[in-house]
Amino acid sequence: MDDWHLYLIRCRDGSLYTGIATDVTRRFAEHQGKGDAGAKYLRGRGPLTLVFQKKLGSRSLALRVESRVKKLSKARKEKLVRTGEYIEEVLRQVAK
Repeated sequence: MDDWHLYLIRCRDGSLYTGIATDVTRRFAEHQGKGDAGAKYLRGRGPLTLVFQKKLGSRSLALRVESRVKKLSKARKEKLVRTGEYIEEVLRQVAK
């Protein structure tokens, strides 16, 4: 079983993209590349910066956490990036 990670990428315009992957380095490189492997949202929004990553474990857990993080306000996502705050709260919520 692969370990899944949650990651956040900051775009040139300051927006934050949230995703999950088993290999964050590879996935980030795909997002930065010119091919079709990266997310459509990130095309033309570079330079991109990987600003947060957290090892979560199973794909199922990662999908649930990703969904919750995507629903956070921009302010809460920014605080998550700066301090890691809220990630434990999100993990407790999805564990219920």
